[in-house]
Formats: sequence, structure tokens, C-alpha cells
Amino acid sequence: MAFEEKPSVCVMGLGYIGLPTAAVIARSGCHVLGIDVNQHVVDTINRGEIHIEEVDLDGLVQGVVSRKLLRASTTVEPADVFVIAVPTPFDENHAPDISFVLNAANKIAPVLKSGDTVIVESTSPVGTTDKVKELIARERPDLKIPGMTKETPDLAIAYCPERVLPGRILEELVSNDRSIGGITPRCARKALTFYKRFVRGECITTDARSAEMTKLVENAFRDVNIAFANELSIVSDQMELDVWEVIRLANRHPRVNILQPGPGVGGHCIAVDPWFIVHGAPDHTPLIRTAREVNDGKIDHVVRQAEALIEEQPGAKIGLLGLAFKANIDDFRESPAKKVAVSLAKRFGSRTAIVEPYTDTLPKEFEGTGASLVDVDTALLECDILIVLVDHDAFRAIPLAERSDKLVYDTRGIWPDQPATKIDDGRKLRLVG
Repeated sequence: MAFEEKPSVCVMGLGYIGLPTAAVIARSGCHVLGIDVNQHVVDTINRGEIHIEEVDLDGLVQGVVSRKLLRASTTVEPADVFVIAVPTPFDENHAPDISFVLNAANKIAPVLKSGDTVIVESTSPVGTTDKVKELIARERPDLKIPGMTKETPDLAIAYCPERVLPGRILEELVSNDRSIGGITPRCARKALTFYKRFVRGECITTDARSAEMTKLVENAFRDVNIAFANELSIVSDQMELDVWEVIRLANRHPRVNILQPGPGVGGHCIAVDPWFIVHGAPDHTPLIRTAREVNDGKIDHVVRQAEALIEEQPGAKIGLLGLAFKANIDDFRESPAKKVAVSLAKRFGSRTAIVEPYTDTLPKEFEGTGASLVDVDTALLECDILIVLVDHDAFRAIPLAERSDKLVYDTRGIWPDQPATKIDDGRKLRLVG
């Protein structure tokens, strides 16, 4: 297909990455079919509406749907390019589950034709794209598969992970560089031609396994660095130090850049992807494994600190600020804030009030706890204790005058002006980290 011709595109999965990706591709002029197993999601998108929270996504989806460039369905149809953007969770032993990716490949196999391109975008353990290739080869023996034929293959199969920040997805899908890994160099070149239609960042070709590892390494790097900050916050608690002051001063060194601690690490990338590396090389990843354990352990540390604070105030009403895994989004996947809040709600029941401006209902984990969902004003009026779990802008904006009389545990460091609180043993502390 010549570059001037706009390919038809099928995007498998319309979640936090799939829907923005489908919309951005459609904006470039391609006709895009989005596939999802959830009929509600399909119907919502076909009305020009969205089912997730992301900056400017609502207007973009409305526009491309109204121009008939994007539509959604539960049924796969023939296309020129297939993009797989489905979840890749892990099981209770932290082993990666690529069944959604393979199921998506199985669904597109019957409609593939000579000249098509198949791209896996789902974050995946090394070797997943090879497994997609093998599945398609089994299902379609009539097609010549790249890497499995000496003739010119009928298909191109590649891997190209996203590297976007929630809240900036539409911008970063276009502006960030891309690593495009092909089963063969020819596959990478075909995928490169596709991405150059809508990506302004540099597109760099490589092999599929290297591209798969690159995405995992990027998130493991961040996880290790966050683990240092989280461990430092626990040490600072033990030594009765203000971790935010320590980090602020240490970062004045020209070659030091310590990240910010929090109640843990969440989301479907940093909290998950390092385990894929550990699973692939369990005897050679002590640092990556330890970082994961430190960050998961920070959740328990925050729960213990919060419980100790609450128990000193019998009957006090508790305001838990935030459930999302990061600021200003509605994504609760692997959220440490949610895990902390659930644990506290189960213990303190109706004394707990949850403030989360990006949801209208509490997640199902809160059922039976007695916890209530309230707005910021109600929490400030009724709660004696405030525990900051997410640094939403709505929480940052609360002035000191409205919280100076509260007992505060700030796990995000958003209120540096919060006065120290006198504890029963006579200490005066600003409870942080």
C-alpha cells in the first residue's frame, strides 16, 4: 500500500490506551474500527461519548465519530492494520498473563489477508510477539508468515509499546518517540510507515524482543527510583525527619534527582511491568524484585502509620483524600491509595469518609465497610483527621485556614505549610510520607 493511501485500521481493546490510540489514528484520516468485549463501551463510543477520564478525549472522540472516522463494535472486521491494545495483568504469583493478547490475535486471524500489518501495543513479556506470530501461523496456514518463510511474507507483525502519561495521553501518543520492533526488519519498516502517519516523535526500528524489553526496562527503572524515595521516607519516619525537606536539600546536588515518595506505586505499568522481567529471569533480578517489594511494602507502612494516628483519636471522623493511582485521573488500577483506603475502611467502618472527585460511586471493595463517599467541603466540615493519599489539584488547593485545626497525615507532601501536630506522648510532628 502506498503511503498516500490511508489504511483502514482495527484497534483491539478500547480502554485507557486503546480508545485514545483509536481516536488519534482516526484524526489522521484513517477509518478506524474499535473492538471491545463490553457492549456498553461500544454503545457509548458510537454515541460519540467516552467511558474513561482523559484530558480532551471527549471532544476528540465526538469529532471523529461524527465524521464517521471512528466506530466501535464487538465483532472484528477486515482491515489493513490491526493494533492490539488489550490488558496484560499478572496472576497471584506475579506471572504475566498474555491470554488477552493471544485471544485478540485469535479473533483477528480469520479476517487477515495478504498485505495486512499486525501490531501488538500491549505491554508484554519478552517473546509475546513471537507467540502472536505462531498463533497466526497455526490459524492461517494459507498465509506466509514473517520469520517462518523464505518467500516474501503475506503479513507484517511488529511490537510497538506506548509510553504515555495519564492526563497527557493524547499529546504524548503523538509527540513521544516510538520503539518499533519487527519480527523481521521488513515488518518493522511496514509498521514504521503506519506510525509516521500520526506520530511526530522519532520512530526507531529494532527487533520485536528488544522493543518488548525496552518498555519493561523503562518502567522498572522508574520503579527502582521510586523505591529509593519510598524507603527513604520510611527511614525518615523512624528518625523523626521530614522526608520532603531531606529530598529538597539533597536534590540541590547537581547530580542527584530523588523522586517523590508516596503511599506506594500504582497503575498498570510501573506496578506491573517489572514483574515481567523478574518472571523472565528470576535468578538475576534481585534489585528489580526488591524495588517491587519495597513499593508494595510502603502500602502496609502507610496503613500502620494511619492506624496508629487514628487510634489516638477515639471516635474521630476520618477523611481519606483520593483513590486514584495518580493525580487528576479516574484510573484506580493497582492504586496504593485505594488499597490503603480499603484497609482503613474495613477497620474503622462508618468513621471513614472517602473523597475522590473522579468517581460518583465507591469501588466494590468498599461494599460492607460502612465508608461513605463525600465531597471535599463535607470532609473539611465533618472530619477531624485528614489522610492525603492522592495529590489531586482539588486537594492541593485547600488553604491552610480550612485544615489548620485538623490532624493530618500527608503521604504526598502537598501541604508543606501544615503545622506540626502534638501527639499524646508529647511529640510535635508534621506527619508525612
